[in-house]
Amino acid sequence: MTHTVVSSATKEMVIGFDRPFCVIGERINPTGRKKLAAAMAAGDYSMVEADALAQVEAGAHMLDVNAGIPLADEPRILAECVQLVQSLTDVPLSIDSSIVAALEAGLAVYKGKPLVNSVTGEEERLEEVLPLIAKYNAAVVAISNDETGISEDPDERFAVAKKIVERAADHGIPACDVVVDPLVMPVGAINEAGITAFQIIRRLRDELGVNTTCGASNISFGLPNRRGLNAIFLAMASGAGMTSAIMNPLHEEDMLGIRGADVMMGQDPNCARWIRKYREPTEGQDTARGARGERGERRRRRATA
Repeated sequence: MTHTVVSSATKEMVIGFDRPFCVIGERINPTGRKKLAAAMAAGDYSMVEADALAQVEAGAHMLDVNAGIPLADEPRILAECVQLVQSLTDVPLSIDSSIVAALEAGLAVYKGKPLVNSVTGEEERLEEVLPLIAKYNAAVVAISNDETGISEDPDERFAVAKKIVERAADHGIPACDVVVDPLVMPVGAINEAGITAFQIIRRLRDELGVNTTCGASNISFGLPNRRGLNAIFLAMASGAGMTSAIMNPLHEEDMLGIRGADVMMGQDPNCARWIRKYREPTEGQDTARGARGERGERRRRRATA
């Protein structure tokens, strides 16, 4: 079985076909979030801190950290955010940037073995990013597009992924350290998008033996009840062989799909995690919780008196 091992200074995360699905929290990303972008550009990282803690509390196994703000000093901001998040939580991080200098700034201060997001099949990008991955002994997300763009042909996208895996090997990077993003497209715009994604995921598992990830919310873009559709997609993608996703763990429906998939794929022994999360409390537990809540409320009132 292929195991992609990433780590913080004190905690290791293993992504693999025989492991529970890995949830990579996506919230630390200023794209489309004007308030977060403005705060990060001004050196105010309070929202970054809140997002990091909330995502881990919600069940994220890793956190993606992105500082892509137009006209800002992205290398400095990304490095500062990586250091901040690592001081708050022990989950491993995905260092996310399209700017090579920013990736290196984040890698230089990172403690542990991160995931780098990302490299594509474009020649220039391969030659810029893969040496960094080798230098810092990181793992990398490989996105299945190249100079020709994003193909709707699953064979073409598979070929790009294979090319990246082979080029990574030329730099001494093993296939286990390449996590392929097959590029999930919106099913509302491309009716075959789900079928195509599952076809590529199965081939990546069966033929290349590599772990996979995706931006999970892409599948539902433009459709109603996005949370419900995301949950169904995530469960089906897990069944096809996907082992991780960059997603919002604060969306309970999405997390429900992941937890259910772990049960059905045998990655939740004796359904223990599912039972702990969803078991109805007994009457005695309700009473005990109520009593604890009342005692806590009395303590808060005394503290503020």
